[in-house]
Amino acid sequence: MHDSLFLTKKWRIFLIARPQQRPKRQIDLVNENIHFREVMLIDNGSKKVMSTRDAQRIADQRNLDLVIVQAKAQPPVARIMDWGKVKFEQQKKIRENKKKQVIVQTKEVRLSPVIGEGDFETRKKAATKFLVAGNKVKLNLRFRGRMMTHQDVGRQVLMNMAKQLADLANIDQMPQLLGRQMSLLLSPKPEVIKKAQSEKKNKLKENTNAKDED
Repeated sequence: MHDSLFLTKKWRIFLIARPQQRPKRQIDLVNENIHFREVMLIDNGSKKVMSTRDAQRIADQRNLDLVIVQAKAQPPVARIMDWGKVKFEQQKKIRENKKKQVIVQTKEVRLSPVIGEGDFETRKKAATKFLVAGNKVKLNLRFRGRMMTHQDVGRQVLMNMAKQLADLANIDQMPQLLGRQMSLLLSPKPEVIKKAQSEKKNKLKENTNAKDED
């Protein structure tokens, strides 16, 4: 009986990871970046289809820029303007809008199951300050030692604080126990956030006026 020899070929598959492509940077369709043959030029209240070269010549004669404002139109719509000035105003507006925005953060206020009246009022003032500024407040209460057997007392402290802040905030998350810590989350009411945004806007306006006076 002849021995049979079986050769097994093992194929190895190599996965070649392709380098991640960076998102393409959006190029402003201005002057030499315009590659359309013709455009619909809107200028001084009139519309006219012409070659891009002729439209660019008009812009150059005025020391201005030819800008595509509707690239998907047929033909693309163009206007003549000072693109540098327009771009500057757009970026300035974006910066101003960011300054006016109230960034909602979650602030922590620590309590105790056996907290005294004075400390309770101090924590309440801190929570009020955070809420008025448009921030969420997380009330954290930690049980130490045998206090774990009195979770109802801790829950009552949290709910009492939430009740006293009811004019400013809604309860986002009822008391939850995680390990030895019980937490309750408060979120400022819409009118409180709106007021915070308005105050920030007025403060920004006052600072701007003060700089102009200087």
